[in-house]
Amino acid sequence: MATPLELVIFDCDGVLVDSERIAVRVQVQVGAELGWALTEDEVIEKFVGRSNTSIGELIDARLPGRAPVWQERFEQLHRDAVDTELIAVDGIHEALAALTLPSCVASSGSHEKMRHTLGHTGLHSRFEGRIFSASEVARGKPAPDLFLHAARRMGVEPSACVVVEDSKYGIQAARSAGMRSLGYAGGLTPAHWLEGQDTVVFDDMRKLPMLLSEI
Repeated sequence: MATPLELVIFDCDGVLVDSERIAVRVQVQVGAELGWALTEDEVIEKFVGRSNTSIGELIDARLPGRAPVWQERFEQLHRDAVDTELIAVDGIHEALAALTLPSCVASSGSHEKMRHTLGHTGLHSRFEGRIFSASEVARGKPAPDLFLHAARRMGVEPSACVVVEDSKYGIQAARSAGMRSLGYAGGLTPAHWLEGQDTVVFDDMRKLPMLLSEI
C-alpha cells in the first residue's frame, strides 16, 4: 500500500504565483541585450524550473563571464514587472483554503525573490516559516536535494510527500526524491513534459484538493 500523505510541497513560480510568463519574457529581453537570442519556447525548455546557479552555468557556457551581468539585469527587470503585473495562479487561493494537509514551499528562487512575489500576491504569510530555497542546498532541481531538504525540515519521510510542480525539472526532482507529484499544466509547460511515473497531470488549481484526496 502507498504511504498516506502527510505533506504537500509547493513549488512557487508557476504554481503559487503566475510569474513564469513574466520571467520568460524578461529572459528573452535580457538575452537579446547581451547577445544570446532566445525564443520564449527555448527559455521554457532551458531555464524554467532550474535554480539561479544552474541557469548561470548555462549562460556562462554560451557567454563566458556574462552570467552575473545577465542575472543582475534580469532581477532588476523582473522585480519591476512583478510590481506592476504579478497575480496569483488562478484558483490557488481557493485550493489553499480547502487544503487540510500540512504544506510548505520549495522553490528554485531565492528567499528575497519569494518574499517579493508571495508577498505581492498575499501568500507569504500563509507559508511563513515553511519556505525553502535552492540556495540552501548543494544542487538545485532536477536534483532531489531541495525537496529532500524540505521534507527533512518538516519532519516527514519522502514517501509521505507529494510535490505540486509545473516544470519538467521540478517533476524530475520529485521523482528522484522518491515523492509523488502533481504536475500543473495550466501554465507554460506542455502537459506531456510532466507525464510519467507517480505523477498526475492537471490543469486547474481548483481541482487540487480533490486530487490530493484521491492519492
